[in-house]
Amino acid sequence: MASQGILFVMISVSFFSLMDAVAKQLGLMIDVSQILWARYFGQLVIVLIICRKRTIPLLQTSHLGLQVLRALTQLSAAACFFIALKNQGLAEATAVADLAPVFITMSAALFLGEKIGLRRILGVLAALMGAMIIIRPGSDIFALTSLWPLGTAVSLAVFSIITRHIGPTESPLTGLLYSGIVCAAIMCVIAPFHWTAPTYLTALMMVCVGAIGTIGQLMMIKAYTVAPVSIVAPFTYAGLLTATLWGILFFDQWPDLWTCVGALVIVAAGLYVWHRETRATRGTHISGQT
Repeated sequence: MASQGILFVMISVSFFSLMDAVAKQLGLMIDVSQILWARYFGQLVIVLIICRKRTIPLLQTSHLGLQVLRALTQLSAAACFFIALKNQGLAEATAVADLAPVFITMSAALFLGEKIGLRRILGVLAALMGAMIIIRPGSDIFALTSLWPLGTAVSLAVFSIITRHIGPTESPLTGLLYSGIVCAAIMCVIAPFHWTAPTYLTALMMVCVGAIGTIGQLMMIKAYTVAPVSIVAPFTYAGLLTATLWGILFFDQWPDLWTCVGALVIVAAGLYVWHRETRATRGTHISGQT
């Protein structure tokens, strides 16, 4: 089952990075709000088709406020990333957004009271250093737009903390429904003020954003269903490779040396933090059994 989980998560991050590539191209044609509307309205339609008669029961939740807040963090993460893609390459933006795992560690310590040792603190600092290598504040290439992927990383960290708090008590489809409803409703209010009549090509790309994003999310849920998180989580970094590939194929954007160095530092630090968390979790589990 572990191999299935790894396969699902790699399919998931490949679809997510492909969605980002389509969104980047769409950003040259229409406003970001219109892309976000397509992303979440498409998700809502697909999930409603999947759920059908189970929709009303799946909407029953003991954590309504947290479900709404989680949906808002998901919208915030996507909005920050799509805005970032208007000015940055896929690889650069994805690398900085990959700070999310280390931000999750920091947030868990601050808000959930989870202990964080010196080694994990050093891992977090190393990841932040990797981000600074990519962003390069003070250099000629730095701009405030370089900070948008950090917003994505922070939003994903809050999203994950809320998910940890809610726990496995509710169906993943419940989360997909609420994120679709909340995010689509918000964008239905905002998007009309920035609407551009889509061409056939633009409309097709908007459909692709909604469909590809939803498939990626469903694959991620499937991955964590069939295999332990500790096994599949490190393979989410494969998204950086696919983002680089799409950037080269579709936009002829080759990451420079410092972007590659910074990305390697972030990935190494993220894997180290994951390793320390896995060891700590196993140690707590074993001590609980003795």
